[in-house]
Parts: sequence; structure tokens; C-alpha cells
Amino acid sequence: MKPTNQLVNPMLTDFYQITMAYAYWKARVHEEEAVFELFFRKNPFGGEFAIYAGLEEKLRLLEHFHFTEEHIAYLKEKIPHAEKGFFDWLKSVDCSGMKIYAMKEGTVAFPRVPLMRVQGPIAIGQMLETSVLTLTNYPSLMTTNSAKYRLAVGFEKGLIEFGLRRAQGPDGGVSASRYSYMGGFDGTSNVLAGYLFDVPIRGTHAHSYVQSFTGIEDLKDHTLEAADGEKHDFVNMVLETRNQLGFNNTNEGELAAFITYAQAFPQGFLALVDTYDTLKSGVPNFICVALSLLRIGYKPIGVRLDSGDLSYLSRGARRMFDAIGNKTDPNLSKCTILVSNEINRAVLTSLGLQGHEIDTFGIGTHLVTCDDQPAMGCVYKLVEARGIPRIKLSQELNKMTIPGKKEAYRLFSADGHSLIDLMIKAGDKPPEPGMRVLCHHPFDPIKRVYVTPASVVPLHHCVWDGKRIYPEIVLKELRDYVLNQLKSTREDHLRDINPTPYKVSVSEQLYNYVYHLWTEESPVRELK
Repeated sequence: MKPTNQLVNPMLTDFYQITMAYAYWKARVHEEEAVFELFFRKNPFGGEFAIYAGLEEKLRLLEHFHFTEEHIAYLKEKIPHAEKGFFDWLKSVDCSGMKIYAMKEGTVAFPRVPLMRVQGPIAIGQMLETSVLTLTNYPSLMTTNSAKYRLAVGFEKGLIEFGLRRAQGPDGGVSASRYSYMGGFDGTSNVLAGYLFDVPIRGTHAHSYVQSFTGIEDLKDHTLEAADGEKHDFVNMVLETRNQLGFNNTNEGELAAFITYAQAFPQGFLALVDTYDTLKSGVPNFICVALSLLRIGYKPIGVRLDSGDLSYLSRGARRMFDAIGNKTDPNLSKCTILVSNEINRAVLTSLGLQGHEIDTFGIGTHLVTCDDQPAMGCVYKLVEARGIPRIKLSQELNKMTIPGKKEAYRLFSADGHSLIDLMIKAGDKPPEPGMRVLCHHPFDPIKRVYVTPASVVPLHHCVWDGKRIYPEIVLKELRDYVLNQLKSTREDHLRDINPTPYKVSVSEQLYNYVYHLWTEESPVRELK
């Protein structure tokens, strides 16, 4: 399976990855074993969790990781002094010598716990860095952002992604649609995402469609075939309903637009009702058409509000649906109210406090641009070379790395909630259910706790061993996996405001090893 985007190939990298590969080759260490880990240091959006995404595309990159003749010719121009043998080696490069472990895509993740461990020849592992980061950072950021929108509205409300026109380029738009669905949205307006990933697509019409009609005289066809096949004078039915309800002062161009849209989509009639006056024209016109559809066997979907006081307008529309539905057809009361208009999580919180009658939210700009956090911040660090664990020291404690190959486990309480993530040295005895284990904060000797887990789940799985061994998982299954995790994670870890930090720890053996290596690599200063 090829990468979804044809730009994803070994050349999608930073130039210094290629220059380092040459330096490794020149030093004749390019085939030596190394281990890199991909992780993040800080949760996005001021929260206390993230969701790992992008594994499928990284595996597709690995399957097609090879330099073409055109790639080699270009690189020869940019590194003209490089020896011919390097480019001969570069032509032979693939990922058949790599072994990769990763979390399952869609897993709720926390800082410092590796999302991915890359083992193999150091030069190839180095050249993978930028590519796997770009295939992790935005997907994980987008999935996390979408999950936070899902948590903000609850699991019963509808969420549709409307962001393609505002996204950062075509790939940003397609990726946003893919990962918003994975993060808990119900669908997208993006047709290409529907085509590529089987994301449900949704759509209605724009204000321009309504504005293009001026009156009933614009209508060339007055008929509509009923659900049972009988043809009706649909326009006359709508006008009769309008007269009966006393809605004679609504905008006739808008009514004509709604009629034609209903004729085109009698089983999916959803009308944008705020082109002129939402409650005095748009909603009444919708009701006239909706009741006429109900009379001939169709169920209208509802209305979309795209401007104004969404709380007030949604309550006003619902009152009209209920009042008229009680007198005519109770199915009118079941019509959906969908809203859009630059909605972000702060607006959702405000709407919840005001009270509203909104069933579905269309979210665009603020979702796909992740405007309150534009980057995820995943990093890719060397943790072992030639079998020797390596550590990166820094005056900033949070930038230190935890050396060596690690495995991670999630420890659960008896009520099914996760208690802590525990990292151990690869090959050490893993934690067991019912057995007490001492868990240390990675860098703070005071912070430690005993945990007796009711169950233990390994977080890392071998996904690549010279070839792909991780199965392709359809996007719908990944979405279900994400939603199930959100429902089973403690609410205080997920909440938007003042969330409880989730504990990430290391085993006693790994803790002692980290500090031993720390003291070895950090020289003792002398004050004068």
C-alpha cells in the first residue's frame, strides 16, 4: 500500500538527515545498530492527554522507502563532493533491516512514553526522523483536538468537520478530515476524504443557492414523486401549507430555493435558514416545505444556522417545530438543528451554559487549524547506539531523555480505569496483575508510589520486522477504539479546565539506571 500522499517518500526530510547519513557512511558506522524513540514532552491544548495517530501512513512510508534515480541525481548536485559509493549505497537503501515497535494507532498517550521505537542501521534510522515526525505530529494533534471537541459536546451530539476551505493546503485539509473522524467526529464535508478513507460525507447548500432564486415564478417543475411513486404538485402543496400556517410574509426567493432543494433531495432535505431572517422567514419556509414532504412520505432532516445568536435561534426554531408539529405532524419536532459559524471549544462551553436546542455542530476553522496550539511537539531521539544506552542531558530537566530501549505498560485499577503508565528496560520482567510494583517519577526522587494493578496492558507492539506485520485497520474501527478509550478514561484526566495530571513513571531498575548514567555523563564541576 502506497502512502496516501505522493509527496511522502524518503525525500520528505530535512537536508541534515541526508548529510548525517553521508557522515555515518563516511565513518563506516552507517550499518551499526541504533535505537531511536519518538515521543512528546508536553500534552497539547493545555490538557493532560493526547491521542497517537499516523501509524498507518508511517507503515506505508516504510513499505515504499527507496530513493529513485531522480532523487539520487538531485542529491548528487547538492552534495557534489560526496563519494560515488555513498550514492550507490543510497540506491540500495530500504527498511528491510529495521524493527519498529509502536502504540496501537488511536491509543490515548501521555508525555515521555514512546509512541514509537525504531531499531536498525543508524543511518537509515536517522533518515526516517523527519518523515515519521511529520506523519505523527499533525495527525496526533488533529485527533487530540477532535477528541476534545467530542468531549466538549458529549457523546450524544453530532459533530461534522467543515474545515477544508480553511485548512493549510490540500493535504492539511484531507488529513484534518481523516483524523477528525478518527478523533470522534461523525462526518466531513470533504468529498475526497470520503473517497479515500470512507469517512461519511455531509452537505447542504450555501447562501448563494438561496440568493439565486427570486420567487415561485423561477420554478420550472412543480412536481415531486412521492415515496410510494405517485407524482404530486409539490409547489401547490407547499403554498397551501404556507397559507394554512399564515406564513405569507416570508421571502419567496428563499421558499423557491427550499422547494427546489427538496425536489432534488427529498430524502435528505436540510436547509440553510439564515440568508434573510432566520425566525421570520427561514424557519417558516423550511416548515412549509418539510410538512409537504412529510405528507408524501419523506422525512426532512432539519435546518442549519450559520450566523447570529445560536442559542437564541436554536431555541426559537425548536419552539416553532414543536408548536406546529403538535398541531400537524409530530415528525416535525424530530427535525435536526445544525449550527456552524466559527465555533470553537469556548463557544461550545458558552452555548452549554446558555442552554440551546442544537443537535449537531459543524466545526471548521478552529478545528482544522488547531489555532490554540499549532504544533504537537513530538521529538525523535537516539537512546541507544551499538548496544550502549545513550542519554541527552540538558539544563532544562524536561529536555533530558530516558536512555535505552524501553517497554511501556498501562496499569489499571479494579474499576477499569488506568492508574499509571510504567516504563521498564526492554527485557526486564513486566508488571503483573495483583503484584505490587514501585513506580518512580523519571526525574524527581521524591515522587514515587506503589501500585498493585488489577490488570496490565502492554502499550508497545511490534509493527514492523523487516516488513509490515501490523494489520491494516479501517478508520471506523480506529474511531470506535478512540471513543471507547475516552469513555473509559477518568473524567478528571480528560476535562478541559484544570485536568488532573496523569502519572507517567519508570520502574525502580530503570530509575536507578537513569541516575547512574546521568552521573557518568555529567562531569562534576569545580567552583573557583
